[in-house]
Amino acid sequence: MAARGGVAWRVVVLVAAVCLSWCSPAAVARSPAARVHRHMRRLNKPAVKSIESPDGDIIDCVHISHQPAFDHPFLKNHTIQMRPNYHPDGLFDESKSTDSAGGEKPMVQLWHQGGRCPKNTVPIRRTKRDDLLRASSMRRYGKKRHPAPNPMSVDPNLLNEGGHQHAIAYVQGDKYYGAKATINVWAPKIEQPNEFSLSQLWILGGSFGEDLNSIEAGWQVSPDLYGDNNTRLFTYWTSDAYQATGCYNILCAGFVQINSEIAMGASIFPVSSYTGSQYDISIMIWKDPKEGNWWMQFGKDYVLGYWPSFLFSYLGDSASMIEWGGEVVNSQLDGVHTSTQMGSGHFPEEGFSKSSYFKNIQVVDSTNNLKAPKGVGTFTEQSNCYDVQNGNNADWGTYFYYGGPGRSSNCP
Repeated sequence: MAARGGVAWRVVVLVAAVCLSWCSPAAVARSPAARVHRHMRRLNKPAVKSIESPDGDIIDCVHISHQPAFDHPFLKNHTIQMRPNYHPDGLFDESKSTDSAGGEKPMVQLWHQGGRCPKNTVPIRRTKRDDLLRASSMRRYGKKRHPAPNPMSVDPNLLNEGGHQHAIAYVQGDKYYGAKATINVWAPKIEQPNEFSLSQLWILGGSFGEDLNSIEAGWQVSPDLYGDNNTRLFTYWTSDAYQATGCYNILCAGFVQINSEIAMGASIFPVSSYTGSQYDISIMIWKDPKEGNWWMQFGKDYVLGYWPSFLFSYLGDSASMIEWGGEVVNSQLDGVHTSTQMGSGHFPEEGFSKSSYFKNIQVVDSTNNLKAPKGVGTFTEQSNCYDVQNGNNADWGTYFYYGGPGRSSNCP
């Protein structure tokens, strides 16, 4: 259905483009083509410098005060917070895990091969016309259409009607002020363009009804959103269970970026290979106890920016659940399970260099300390399609392997 809607949307825009040559000025201003043009102007801010990436992306270096966040009415006169007041204590000692059993290797983004953004600018992936035309509608561009995984409930209808499937670890029952994980990076195969595969952490507040607050970050492969099968860094937020608020990356007002090195939505390079070199990224999200903003750090060196506290209701105080893991879209064409892969596309029991992992997962407590999570649960809707297995050791702390191939003889 989404694919057919996207085709209809593209046809309307093409017809409207023809109208530009003979319709009245008023009709032209109202046409879908004109609306697409206006929407692109809202998303693409004037650039100080533009960098062409080898994957075809254009990264615009936009002055820090001109980024999309400041389209929000509450941020019009906002003074940018250039650094967090507090940083969580008790980081897992990453030097423990730099051996061949999972050593973190240097990670960069592909666009860095074309240059870097100057000081006082932020890198923003340019939205192209084709990006908007792939969307089911311009209003839905850059937005999710589905809830976060609820380990307390499995809705059979979601599995039968283009549902989203997960393999996650989670904690609940306390107040959480952030989370961290080191995430193995892969390039899973996607069967249908309207499907995706991602690996992320979720910071959740409220119920799983219409009041859910969520902050999310990780990597994803999403042909619909980006137009290719590259593995990309992404973030997401919502304050009303994905109904009207929030978006991917910085495709709407909300997240305030302060870093000039890392671009949301840009390709990660390199990625892991089966029985070959393994690459991972570290992501931490935490609440500044003074200002109340939620901050994001990428790797050891890059504090990317923050979600202002006023965006949220429940997360204005703390999170009630943290989740880590994978998610795919199962479009169930002709009643057959998708073969879209999660993680590496291999089951957890295959282990290191074959299956995908999260390691050194931690939560931030009320004293602003990182600590190992207690009472970690696991959840998957169909373990014969995608599975998860957790563990703990001195080198990796609390960890889990997860993922799978999707459709197989055991996953019909």
